[in-house]
Parts: sequence; C-alpha cells; structure tokens
Amino acid sequence: MNKNLLLAAVSLVALGATAPALAADLAARPYTKAPAMVAAIYDWSGFYIGINGGGGSSHAKWDIVGFGRDGSHDATGGTVGGQIGYRWQSGQFVFGLEGQGNWADFSGSHVGALSGNTNSTKIDSFGLITGQVGYAWNNVLLYVKGGAAVVGTKYDTSFGGVSLASANDTRWGGTVGAGLEFGFAPNWSIGAEYNHIFLGGNDRNLTGPAGVLAVNVKQDVDMGLVRLNYKFGGPMLGRY
Repeated sequence: MNKNLLLAAVSLVALGATAPALAADLAARPYTKAPAMVAAIYDWSGFYIGINGGGGSSHAKWDIVGFGRDGSHDATGGTVGGQIGYRWQSGQFVFGLEGQGNWADFSGSHVGALSGNTNSTKIDSFGLITGQVGYAWNNVLLYVKGGAAVVGTKYDTSFGGVSLASANDTRWGGTVGAGLEFGFAPNWSIGAEYNHIFLGGNDRNLTGPAGVLAVNVKQDVDMGLVRLNYKFGGPMLGRY
C-alpha cells in the first residue's frame, strides 16, 4: 500500500512539472512569413502634353549680296509654347518622339557698316520635331534630343526710323538639345531644357519704298526653357 501511494505521488509531481510546457506548446502561434516589400518606381512610358517658357538669343549675320558683310547683332527675348509627345521605357532607358510649337520675340538690330541703315531681325515663332534618348534614375530623367526645326523670321532695314525694305521668311533647319526632368507627383513632371537651332545662311529679297535689297542672313539660335508636363496613364510600377 505504501509503495503504491509513493508511486502515485511521484506520478502527480511529474505531471505537474510537464503541464506548463504542454500548455505553452498548445498556445504557440504558427509561424507566418512576412509579405515581401514592394518598391514603387516611376514609369516614364505614355503620351504627355505640357507647356514651356524661357528665353533665347539668335546671332544674325547680315551680308549684302555682291558687296559683303554689313554687320551682325544678337536678337534676344522671351518665348512661350507647348509640347506633345510619347515616351516608352525599356529598363532604365527612355525613348521618345516630340512635337513643340512656340511663340517668340527674339529681336535685335545693328547699324550696317556698308549701308548705314539699321538692319533688324525678329524671330516670332518656331517649331521643333525631335526624337529623344534618355536614362532614368527612377523619377529623374536625363535626355538628349535632335531633329528638325522651322522658324518664322522678319527682316527689316530702315533709316531714321523709316522702313526702307522688309521681308518675312519661314526657314527650316536642324536642332539638338538636352534636358533634365523630375517627376514630382503622380503623372506630373517639371524640367529644364537647352536647345540649339542651326539655320545657316539664307538669301532674301527685301522690298519696300527703296526698291529691292538682296541680303543673306545667317542665324543660329540658343535658348533655355522650363517645362511642365502631364503624362496620361498610370504613373507607377511595382518592383519586388
């Protein structure tokens, strides 16, 4: 009898010692793997439309045909306009096509060394049709561009404030440029851009009270623009 009581007591003590461990095992929650982190990246692909504004300068060289250089001047001023385009992104490389049209007021004049007249030029409009190649660091895009340019120019030669002969011209040339753009909000980006337009020399007949004056005017344009774009479509992609 004593032996049986002793065995029962030992069994109770052993059961009491293991009960907390069993309870802990029963209460333990199953392990669940944490969800993978998702990093949002900016997507430059899609159609966009925007506005731009800035300033520029055109260096104009005037030659009187058959006589020689009559002088040169810088025609400077402001410009405002808009652009529309499409970009597609492959990895970090971004490719695009864009059309841009601007009103401008790049004006300047000089007194001719040969004629003694005041020779004036004014660029009042221009358009750019360009391709782009860029490299993106998430929402920052650095790109270069190049293509065709068309420029509307007015020429005038005067004396004592009286116009003697004038002409309007629409000229085609080439353009190259570079820009830096920053996506600051979903679908919105802002950037700065530099463009150079090559126009070369062009013979024009200026007509007016003084008759016909044949001149050759060579112009190149440099300008800096600030641009604001809105891109259609989803602005972000998920990367795991």
